Amino acid sequence: QVQLVESGGGLVQPGGSLRLSCAASGRIFSIRDMGWYRQAPGKGRELVARITVVGKTNYADSVKGRFTISRDNAKNMVYLQMNSLKPEDTAVYYCNVVASTISTYERDYWGQGTQVTVSS
Repeated sequence: QVQLVESGGGLVQPGGSLRLSCAASGRIFSIRDMGWYRQAPGKGRELVARITVVGKTNYADSVKGRFTISRDNAKNMVYLQMNSLKPEDTAVYYCNVVASTISTYERDYWGQGTQVTVSS
């Protein structure tokens, strides 16, 4: 199994910044894609950003130019730098990885989520 632990959420004023981190641990063989999703109250979970093992990224249109995803393959970490935050960015943010372990084929893993609240 792969465990994901997110950190870095919190309360920030509009226009502010936050950096989310996600650490993957366990008997990992390889991690392919890593990403961040979010779910606002009363809405479905949506993609925020994803990054491949070679660093190719894609972003939701709503965060392009404001958010940056990055990863550290040596540490099995993925990050989300969020700038110019807006109230509509308020949501629970979830880390997601596509990984294989020494005993399981590739599959999706999810973190427990971290709350991001943008409010004055």
